[in-house]
Amino acid sequence: MQPRLTQVFRFVRCAYADGVAELVYAFDQGEEMIERIRFPSAPALPPERQQAFDAALKLLHLIAGVSYYKAGVPPQIEAEPLDDTTADLLDALYLHGLAEFAYRNGLDLRGRIAFPRLARSPLRGEGSGGREAPVLGLPPRTLVPIGGGKDSLVAAEAIKSIGGAATAVWVGNSPLIAACAERTGLPTLNIQRELSPLLFELNRLGAWNGHVPVTAVNSAILAVAAVLYGYDSIAFANERSASAATLEYEGQQVNHQWSKGYAFEAMLAGWLHTHVAADLDYCSLLRPYSELAVTRAFARLTPYFDAFSSCNRNFRILGPKPADRWCGQCPKCHFVFLALAPFLPKPRLLSIFGRNLLDDETQAAGFDALLEYQDHKPFECVGEGAEARAAMFALSQRPEWQEDALVARFAREILPQLDPARLALEPWLVPSAEHHVPMRLRPALQAIG
Repeated sequence: MQPRLTQVFRFVRCAYADGVAELVYAFDQGEEMIERIRFPSAPALPPERQQAFDAALKLLHLIAGVSYYKAGVPPQIEAEPLDDTTADLLDALYLHGLAEFAYRNGLDLRGRIAFPRLARSPLRGEGSGGREAPVLGLPPRTLVPIGGGKDSLVAAEAIKSIGGAATAVWVGNSPLIAACAERTGLPTLNIQRELSPLLFELNRLGAWNGHVPVTAVNSAILAVAAVLYGYDSIAFANERSASAATLEYEGQQVNHQWSKGYAFEAMLAGWLHTHVAADLDYCSLLRPYSELAVTRAFARLTPYFDAFSSCNRNFRILGPKPADRWCGQCPKCHFVFLALAPFLPKPRLLSIFGRNLLDDETQAAGFDALLEYQDHKPFECVGEGAEARAAMFALSQRPEWQEDALVARFAREILPQLDPARLALEPWLVPSAEHHVPMRLRPALQAIG
């Protein structure tokens, strides 16, 4: 098979039995690609939740397919016809969630992604699927996804601060994430995702490859888990900075973090209320806050300093991992170091990273990208350029940082080109009112801000 020459991507079927969900895909009439999601110690599903579970499983099948679709990007998608709300969600996810993938591969997916829709009829409300799902009476407890970095730990501690019943959950087998989840002291749930081996074979045969919206996939997995195990809320830790685009390319916003952004959150939260359960809430607990505000909150959580890592090289599926928790070279290491610096004593920060990244002239290009100075923001989960500039400006005003090579360079070369009125740190610490945090969890916001 030549993946790039395929004509149809097919959603073949999905099924669930004994704690294992099977999601099946194929290109043209080729060999089936089977992904398996394993839910440990899965309980028997109460009959009154069966319909909700089936809807959540169907959505998981459709969303997880993005990992396979992108291997060939064929012109046709074959699936059961969807109501407009569901098709709109999938069209948006595949277009915007794969925008970085398309940009890096020189592709234009606009006008190419179109999920099949139900025939429109006045009696069916033009295929909108508009309805409210039933209230399932889900237990008032929260799934808190843990990623190993600072953000999810801030969310976990905020929920703990209000005595909320919660479980630390993660997808995959990262020992680092497992250690962070254990450190929270919450009950834990580790779900396994097994990609089809045929996907890696397609890569060997010349498939298109690149970034996929994995947060959307994990969100769909946790929607299934919430119905299966009995949770009324899923609280991710995506801050408001995630909604900012990385760059604009030929009229399209390209955002590495699109599936962490507010637009996707709002669409999925609404879909779950109308298609799965009226009492299943999906939100980001950190949505009102900037990266800098979240980092300030994390700076108070000293028990995690020797366990957390935001370095993405720790979480690669393939390829080498750093010898310790921080490679010190990637955009995530650069940003977390810079964002923590205004809120931690300098010796404490250096002890976390084992080095001073801001006193290393060879790292100038990496920090320039964070500042959006002669480059665009990196394709990573980092804060906005204006946030990075505010943090660097704050350091440039502090004697203990002023002589470090990159801080001194900022003050000498970059600062004269900036408007000092737009460099204050304080505005970044003020929360926004735009969020989907349910009333039950809103008291936890006080522990963050």
